[in-house]
Amino acid sequence: MKIMFMGTPDFALFSLKKLYEAGHEIAAVITQPDRPVGRGYVLTPPPVKRWALEKGLSVYQPKTLRNEDFATLLAEVDPEMIVVVAFGKILPPNVLEYPKFGCVNVHGSLLPEYRGAAPMQRAIIDGKTVTGITTMLMADGIDTGDMLLKSEVEIGENDNFEDIHDRLGEAGASLLIETVDRLAAGTVTPQKQDDSLATYAAKIEKKDCLINFNSDANTVHNLIRGLSPIPLAFTHTPDGKLLKVIASRVSDPDRTCGTPGSVVALDGAITVACKKGLIDLITVVPEGKSRMSSADFIRGRKLSVGDILN
Repeated sequence: MKIMFMGTPDFALFSLKKLYEAGHEIAAVITQPDRPVGRGYVLTPPPVKRWALEKGLSVYQPKTLRNEDFATLLAEVDPEMIVVVAFGKILPPNVLEYPKFGCVNVHGSLLPEYRGAAPMQRAIIDGKTVTGITTMLMADGIDTGDMLLKSEVEIGENDNFEDIHDRLGEAGASLLIETVDRLAAGTVTPQKQDDSLATYAAKIEKKDCLINFNSDANTVHNLIRGLSPIPLAFTHTPDGKLLKVIASRVSDPDRTCGTPGSVVALDGAITVACKKGLIDLITVVPEGKSRMSSADFIRGRKLSVGDILN
């Protein structure tokens, strides 16, 4: 199969590697432009570009897909299929309609649940125990195309975003190979999505990352692990300093003890009262510091039982 691949971050790299290893012809790799990264704003290529260049693949970084330059490139490459994985741009109609076998997307949820930009994080934050991958034929709209194949992935009670990202990346790559082969053989039947069952996974914003201890302990734990290791949930110490949380555990799901947000114990972890239950903050990033265990944070700062995190 002659494929044009569109993708940008690490999640897309799982699928690109699998297509390459399976022997498909990667006629072109389309990815986002290099971006400034870190405090020095060093211009850095995306993961897909770095790997593709190492393999000698043709890489293009168009600023837009909606001009004659890209239309010309599309005609020159003449792909039989376009595979899109976390690319980061909306495909215009002329691109969607070009390839013989369509534009196939690898999406990190069991559609029609969690359409949108942050399906993996939102599933964890919502306390789901199962998520998965859906391959679909792309159409106008956000993740509204006809579904092709699905694969379920379990979410453990302490799995974080990184765990699920990597597990879904592997599952998505394997499902993509099956999808490509079955489309070529004509042995897969596209299925319409039931829009009445659709939910939307909006992009994670800063306001979504603030911990609300006026929730139950399980809800707080789900937020923390759904945003770890990036962008990280956060709270504030009594002196107003930012405190990001990398890892937590529910120490007691039912006990009610003090004002929500109050520190109730400092025995190797920061144990905080929620509206219902207690949660241990295990690994943190204090403002202006690197990650550390809560035990180290407790030893190095003034934090007392009875203090309020907010």
